[in-house]
Amino acid sequence: MPENLIGATGRRKTAVAKVIVRPGAGKITVNGKSVEKYFPTQSDILIIQQPVAITDNKEKWDFQIVVTGGGTSGQAGAVRHGIARALSKADPTSRIALRKGGYLTRDSRMVERKKCGQPKARKKFQFSKR
Repeated sequence: MPENLIGATGRRKTAVAKVIVRPGAGKITVNGKSVEKYFPTQSDILIIQQPVAITDNKEKWDFQIVVTGGGTSGQAGAVRHGIARALSKADPTSRIALRKGGYLTRDSRMVERKKCGQPKARKKFQFSKR
């Protein structure tokens, strides 16, 4: 990677986001679209912008993101994780604020697998004694 580009990977549930950071005007593109066009809800957009807001880097970096897998909320969490990791690489002084906000920790919660003999992961068929 050229020296003005910084890359990082973020993960959440089954979603994976590859983030490339370059000096710029604060533009965020996800899979070739703007954030507002890619993510349908305002809450997902706010989740993505949290690490940028906490480090006061709103108009300092451009983010180019490729995200795959999962649903929209999982992808938003993966993008947030990737942006936080990329910002900590780009500006080591912001690492403390990102760590304190919990943005550098990968959320390891996954969907529990379905067990055999059950309709879902935890739901059981109704028991009948007779």
